[in-house]
Amino acid sequence: MRIVLETSVLVVAARSRNGASYQLVSMRPTPRFDFALTIALYTEWQAALTRPEHMPPGVSVDAALAYLRYLASLAHLQDVHFLWRPFLHDPDDDMVLECAVASGSQYIVTHNVKDFRWVPELKVQAIKPADFLNLLRN
Repeated sequence: MRIVLETSVLVVAARSRNGASYQLVSMRPTPRFDFALTIALYTEWQAALTRPEHMPPGVSVDAALAYLRYLASLAHLQDVHFLWRPFLHDPDDDMVLECAVASGSQYIVTHNVKDFRWVPELKVQAIKPADFLNLLRN
């Protein structure tokens, strides 16, 4: 099964080790699912996770970037040849949707499910990290 990890999941995982986001990110690598990543989404990850307000205490920017490089090394790198823009209200969300559609991902794992309410017509479902973990368990 292939998914796309929206940036909010990584931000929440970086802030706390007590939630579904951290559990999900920590499961990598696993044969249960893989995740798709585009250059545009990776660039957004870098920008978001190196902001001071998103940095865990005691973690340097270099360490955060090294971790993102590790995650990228595990990802299915996806080219996008067809843009769905504008489809959603936020262009950054369109970028996530394009990655999901191009990669054949079944799910966009996000904390912002409401931002992706129109994606089922493209055969992609937005799902929260805890719900995705429950899906894996069942």
